[in-house]
Amino acid sequence: MEVTSDWRGREDEIAELFRRTFTASEGAEEGAAVGRLARDLLATTPEADLRVFLTEEGGVLAGCILFTRLVYPKDGRSVFLLSPVAVAPEMQGRGLGQRLIAHGLRALREEGAEVAVTYGDPAFYAKVGFAPVSVAQVAPPQPLGQPEGWLAQALHGEALGPLEGPSRCAPALDDPAYW
Repeated sequence: MEVTSDWRGREDEIAELFRRTFTASEGAEEGAAVGRLARDLLATTPEADLRVFLTEEGGVLAGCILFTRLVYPKDGRSVFLLSPVAVAPEMQGRGLGQRLIAHGLRALREEGAEVAVTYGDPAFYAKVGFAPVSVAQVAPPQPLGQPEGWLAQALHGEALGPLEGPSRCAPALDDPAYW
């Protein structure tokens, strides 16, 4: 599996992957919303605060993950939020998403990021090192509708100490509907 961060000029293709993936699993309304979110994140997030990793199978976009900086003004650590994640429906169940996330986490670690956070299915994200955290330990940028899905990991092997809030996410994600 070859992973690239060469996403510029592929915004429409990436947004369509997210739309199609989430439509298949969550319905058309959710698919449209996540497709818009991906497009907005790519268009409005400063380059220094955005990491994009994608992979292809047979020349077709098969998976894409986005990391955006999560800022804790009272904490000096470099923190990134993994969201959203998409693997084309016909490519799911083969470990592609896990390998793509593992690649992204390695890249973040190599550039000096210290913490990765995500919001999703604890059973899936545990496979790539995420563990549940409380909102007291890692303050989210918005109130959480499903706090059991708030997950994090330290990227350098040390125990994850509390991240003192408040936190600030990318503007495109700063909408209670996503939380």
